[in-house]
Amino acid sequence: MIREFDLTGRLAVVTGGAAGIGRAIAEVLAEGGARVVIADRNLAAATALAATLNGVALALDVTDAEAAEAAAAGLARDHGAPAILVNNAGIVQNAPALEVNLADWRRVIEVNLHGVFHTARAFGRHMVAAGAGSVVNISSICGEVAVHPQPQAAYNAAKAGVNLLTRSLAVEWAGKVRVNAVAPGYTATELTLLGRSKPEWFDTWLRGIPMGRLADPREIALAVAFLASDAASYITGTVLTADGGYTAI
Repeated sequence: MIREFDLTGRLAVVTGGAAGIGRAIAEVLAEGGARVVIADRNLAAATALAATLNGVALALDVTDAEAAEAAAAGLARDHGAPAILVNNAGIVQNAPALEVNLADWRRVIEVNLHGVFHTARAFGRHMVAAGAGSVVNISSICGEVAVHPQPQAAYNAAKAGVNLLTRSLAVEWAGKVRVNAVAPGYTATELTLLGRSKPEWFDTWLRGIPMGRLADPREIALAVAFLASDAASYITGTVLTADGGYTAI
């Protein structure tokens, strides 16, 4: 292995790590040698996965800022500051802007944008104090373009916020902690099950992807591992798009 890709001995926190892209990220980071902390609202699922990866499970609701601070402090006390933080937890809700329930709008923003800030600040506090580390936020192509035909203004707005939050933190923490994002395109996970079940949506998605297929979660996880590693030591403030060419058109 090229030594800059080696994650041996590094403590890595993955929010929303019990399923979907988060699970793939946890598995890939563990393969790279990291000790992975799977932070998820579903503690049972996190515990089951952690057992297979020789990792640690942590109950965490990213929308609870105080809980995030407490979790980060406890982890730092027991294991030290994380070397890697992946802010992956997210939800999607499809509803037309003229009809969306405001409680649903707020929930999507709370999880996908506020949650990234809460955990980045909580765990990043210890990483900045240690003077080292890599934060990787999971954004989306929806942060750059208004995807269609599914209506999801709240999700799109939140992911656009994640992109600029990533760049802002990268500038603030430069020289201490690197902060980047990965923006996946359509990926074969639970979040895209609804769209994949609707031919009028799914066919439109595929026509818009030059590679003609959805991403496998592992393909997104490998991009995360790159940004988390020393192979990306001079990369900060970047949003790495992994979308099969969707946004190139």
